[in-house]
Amino acid sequence: MPTVVAQPVAVFGCRPRVGGGVCFVEDQVVLHAAGTGCLRLHLEQKWQKFIPGTEKSRGVRALAVSPSRQYLAVSETVAEKPVLTVYELSSEPVRRRRTLFAAELPAREAVSLAFSPDCRFLAAATAPPEGHLTYWFWEKQRLMAAVRVEAPCTGVCQVSFSPQDNTQVCITGNGFFKLFKYSGGTLKQVNLEKREPQNYLCHVWLSEEELICGTDTGKLILFETGELRWETSLEYKTPPRDAEDATIKACESSSDVSSELVSEDPNPQQDSLPRISAIAAYSKGFACASSPGVVLLFEKTKEKEVYKERQEIWLPRDLFSSRPKKSGKQDIIHICFSPSEETVVVNTDKNQLYMFTMLSTDLLKEKAAYFVYLNFPLHSTSITGLDICIWKPIIATCSLDRSVHIWNYKMNTVELYKEYQEEAYTISLHPSGLFCLVGFSDKLQFISLLYEDMHVLKEFAVRQCRECSFSNGGHLFAAVNGNVIQIYSSITFENVNNLKGHSGKIHAVKWSADDAKVVSCDTHGAVYEWNLSKGRKDSECVLESCAYSSIALSSDAKIIFAVGSDQTLKEISESSIQHEVPAFGVLYTAVAVSRSGHMVFVGTSLGTIRAMKYPLPLTGDFNEYQAHAGAVTKMSMTNDDLFLLTASEDGSIFIWKVFDKRHGILKQLKEFDYAEEVLIMRSDMKEKNQAMLDLHIRVKNLQAKYDYELHFKDIHYNEKIKELEEHFTQEIGSLKSKHQNLTVTRNSSRKMRNMRI
Repeated sequence: MPTVVAQPVAVFGCRPRVGGGVCFVEDQVVLHAAGTGCLRLHLEQKWQKFIPGTEKSRGVRALAVSPSRQYLAVSETVAEKPVLTVYELSSEPVRRRRTLFAAELPAREAVSLAFSPDCRFLAAATAPPEGHLTYWFWEKQRLMAAVRVEAPCTGVCQVSFSPQDNTQVCITGNGFFKLFKYSGGTLKQVNLEKREPQNYLCHVWLSEEELICGTDTGKLILFETGELRWETSLEYKTPPRDAEDATIKACESSSDVSSELVSEDPNPQQDSLPRISAIAAYSKGFACASSPGVVLLFEKTKEKEVYKERQEIWLPRDLFSSRPKKSGKQDIIHICFSPSEETVVVNTDKNQLYMFTMLSTDLLKEKAAYFVYLNFPLHSTSITGLDICIWKPIIATCSLDRSVHIWNYKMNTVELYKEYQEEAYTISLHPSGLFCLVGFSDKLQFISLLYEDMHVLKEFAVRQCRECSFSNGGHLFAAVNGNVIQIYSSITFENVNNLKGHSGKIHAVKWSADDAKVVSCDTHGAVYEWNLSKGRKDSECVLESCAYSSIALSSDAKIIFAVGSDQTLKEISESSIQHEVPAFGVLYTAVAVSRSGHMVFVGTSLGTIRAMKYPLPLTGDFNEYQAHAGAVTKMSMTNDDLFLLTASEDGSIFIWKVFDKRHGILKQLKEFDYAEEVLIMRSDMKEKNQAMLDLHIRVKNLQAKYDYELHFKDIHYNEKIKELEEHFTQEIGSLKSKHQNLTVTRNSSRKMRNMRI
């Protein structure tokens, strides 16, 4: 019985092109597709909970949350067959409630799902040209009706229920807009109005009778009970900062970055072709994405123009990107509002998630507003490099999306993020966590990880550097240059050794714990053990029929674990294969081993993770976990054996908490305190110090100014008080004199009256 257990505690990634790709489960809990499953994350508390997909799943294709927020429907492909699964979100952990399938349906996965208003029925649509609409009583696992949706060509397809009617279903796509009514066991089309075919990219119900659609030509078309009521065409929107950017480009036209920015605009004539790629309803109207990087808010009016644009919300710039316009060019593919409508979340075709806090339009002085990252920027394509360090709880990753990320796996945040002009193939972290190596097509860069940036300290002419690795002591590093492993000093940057002997493409380089040996593998089936003091091979194990992809070493470097194209995990020692564990029909692509030697983990071409005990089992005695939607590219374990880190071709990163039931969770003899030190450039320090000095002087000047003004006001008010005192003293004296005169007059009058009597 397998005793090694892994549990996902954090996932960094978002699966692209998923129907209904992001939605709210609660007011502060967002759900989106990630890897082969779905991820729930809390916007304030930042906790994450992963819902794994069905065994052997290829990944989520569409999802939908019921109006009650109690159920989640997911469309997947499992073992070449489409599967619909309904989960109960209210249970903890989330449990699978029903699995739907029908033998008479075509073998195509649903690309759009929708729950009925009372949550009892589920509508599912497959994409044209073999499009089908199915209507399920999901609780009873019963297919109530199915209809073929004729369409001349392929494209985006969306299905939805009327918000008040369980029997009315709408489906739109390229060349069709159809309303169906369920009655008597069949779905009957009800909208009979003939219209010119449009490519409907999205739609949403605004009320029981009103439904609005968006097209690929920028048209918004409002239907009421299936008949056209209102239509408008939107213009292509450009960011409000484009005028400023044009000025900056003109000033920097001689720089490499600016010229590359201009050349990277693939199709400038598209500026006149808006596309309504996403749409969502809220109480005041609806929101739609009409151009790359922008969401427009429309509110209902009592005028002839039924809905009027009130607000533009733009995607933000990438702060650390050398291409600041990249984020603004993303297509927004899904929009959703929180139940309270206080927050709107969008996801894009670059796998990014953004959020915006809604405010009353009366309070907004500017017409344009800006999204912020839901958490942080994510990878959008295959991850090619992953590494950890000893001093800090950080992970470094690089990707074919030309970005490098530094993640904190304790805080589940991104500490640094930077984009480059070319693809990054490999990355390695220095044990201190203060430096890293990044390999590109024509160079290897030694980079300082600063407080807010990444600074290139040294550049090496290493061509097609696909693998690099710091030694455990950090004083050396290895870089693959063609078929040669070059060893450099991290102190002097001298090339101290060249290890020659590989004939195939080198896929992995690992250091022994004492840094006395280096082990490498290649695509021609060679695993070599190199003695650095002698600069030659100590041992070798060659199996020409296997192209190795990954290796891992035991803590004493006496055992090598290797995986490759022959679908086995090999245990190599003393220049020979001692043991093999079959992969049972899949390809092993990555391997990692714990420092304790009790746990071995392998990643597969299907994106699953297998956890094994050591000594290796003779049969399939392992735990397998659904994780990534693409092949696992890199794996690594933290120094304390508490966490396993995996990366994949789908751009996702999983952090697993692992332990061996036989030995329990590893208990450290002493709690390890991670380093808090950071690097900062002297010039940055000078700038910050100068800025602080300037601010200090400014504060002093302001304080002196305010003190003078206060003193002047004191003098002014004291003089005013004196004037008032003198004025009122005079008035008092005058009144006293008047009072005395009146008293004398009264007394005289009284005497005269007494004398008369």
